Amino acid sequence: MSGHSKWSTIKHKKAINDAKKANVFTRYAKLIEVAARTGADPETNFNLRMAIDKARSVNMPKANIERAIKRGSGQDKDRVALEEVVYEAYGPGQVALLIQCITDNKNRTLSEVKTILKKNDGKFVEGGGVSWQFEQRGFIKLTDFKEEDKESIEEILLESEADDYRFKNNELHIFTKVDKLKEVRDFLAEKNSAELYKVAEAKLIFQSKEKTGPSQEESDKLTNLLSLLRENDDVVNIWTNSSE
Repeated sequence: MSGHSKWSTIKHKKAINDAKKANVFTRYAKLIEVAARTGADPETNFNLRMAIDKARSVNMPKANIERAIKRGSGQDKDRVALEEVVYEAYGPGQVALLIQCITDNKNRTLSEVKTILKKNDGKFVEGGGVSWQFEQRGFIKLTDFKEEDKESIEEILLESEADDYRFKNNELHIFTKVDKLKEVRDFLAEKNSAELYKVAEAKLIFQSKEKTGPSQEESDKLTNLLSLLRENDDVVNIWTNSSE
């Protein structure tokens, strides 16, 4: 019986992991599809290249990526039109939230997001009530560098059009103006002939102008709320002004 119980536990964990992976693949497929609307070639469509890079980072199968590109670029005539929308809200501790969704039914998605917020100490806010607290910026993440190479990497950054950067744990987070993201990303790739680092990610983000620090209880509630929102297939990104 103990062997049967162990196998049941393994199957249960596998089912949970498979469901999470499917949710992630769905999310990135939508990002690729929306990006591909302006061109199916990632060499000339930087937004598509960024979306594909994200999908590859989670080991999304090549066939899934190709299908999403076909849908977005119009090669798949049976595709369902997707819309991109950003909802604004406050979470526990008055933490500001921007919730980016990609959906084939805005009414359904809006209703689901509102329900999650209402049941978990969140509050939906009409357009503009929260977004003024954020600014859009380019974001690049470097990984796989050695401590002794940090100074050399900083010298490369000083030559670029990057606005700001900070080391966080074993990563380097770089911030740029929106229209300089591609230029800085390509510059860092070009200057990496010595393979000092890995350009792990490049994307557009909404960065909060000021941070707020919720209490421990509020922080726990916020973590739960964000987790529930991310479980929704239509939610692709969430930005907050929490200092946590």
